[in-house]
Amino acid sequence: MHCPNSGHLGEDLVAQWLQSTGWIILHRRFSCRWGEIDIIAQHDGRTEEKLVTQHSLLAFVEVKTRSSGSWDAGGRSAITPQKQEKIWRTAGIYLAQYPEKADYSCRFDVAIVYCQKISKNLNGVTANQEALATSSVPGYKFKLQEYILAAFDSSIERG
Repeated sequence: MHCPNSGHLGEDLVAQWLQSTGWIILHRRFSCRWGEIDIIAQHDGRTEEKLVTQHSLLAFVEVKTRSSGSWDAGGRSAITPQKQEKIWRTAGIYLAQYPEKADYSCRFDVAIVYCQKISKNLNGVTANQEALATSSVPGYKFKLQEYILAAFDSSIERG
């Protein structure tokens, strides 16, 4: 991908979208010796109408930013069992560092973001799938194409 900082720009888009849907961003690019988690977000389970508080939920979000036609199915193929294991271990380190969140429900989400170079000669209308959110920087457009809830869980085999 030729867009500078496309990974960070994709993460920015996902973080903004999560915030717009009621999530609180706790950390960006949380890292430890096991790996890195792109976004750690919390939803406290409150609904505005009822003011009912349920247990808080933590989402450990892996963001994959790709140009269209990428070799790895838009980033989906990059979430290998080994990558899941790294994210799971890193989440465990996070929960150990923040024990007040250890009883929260947790899930592992994946966000698929497409980066598209904007052509100056583009005059027609192009049909494509509706995006959950979009943003742009000079010369490029980013689309949050898919947000996969609970893309994998912590029950994967541990070796």
